[in-house]
Amino acid sequence: MNLLKTMIFTILVPGTVTILIPRWVLAAECSQPISVVRFIGLIPLAIGVAIYLWCAWDFATAGKGTPVVFDPPKRLVVRGLYKFVRNPMYVGILSILFGEALLLTSPYLFGYAVMVTTIFHCFVVWYEEPALTKKFGDEYRQYRAQVPRWLPSFNNRAERSAQ
Repeated sequence: MNLLKTMIFTILVPGTVTILIPRWVLAAECSQPISVVRFIGLIPLAIGVAIYLWCAWDFATAGKGTPVVFDPPKRLVVRGLYKFVRNPMYVGILSILFGEALLLTSPYLFGYAVMVTTIFHCFVVWYEEPALTKKFGDEYRQYRAQVPRWLPSFNNRAERSAQ
């Protein structure tokens, strides 16, 4: 059931953020000439999709919940990509957006991606981290002290994999 709810959430929220809104943004922009270089954007786009799907799977299976605010994981997820960065799902979505901006050579999409980055950061700092601290207490405080918020850390992997 958690996988089904996560799939529905993925279609509605990340789908809107990474597909629907960028289409609206592009509708206001003139088309750009096709360039082989722009296909470099497929790399962060594909990596972002893989990151998001992996994290969604971990939320549903290890966390016993979903990415939805009102149905969060019952357990703190610290496996997979969460061993290296606290917010890999957001990182995946941002990778998709910046990949789209490159692929479509769109300064408007790049600006949109920067705006979404700012919104994600504010949401994480002002809502999500306090809520996780309240819900998981010392377990989350210790996790937060060991794992960076946005940029992956590959130090102390052995310590985190033992958890």
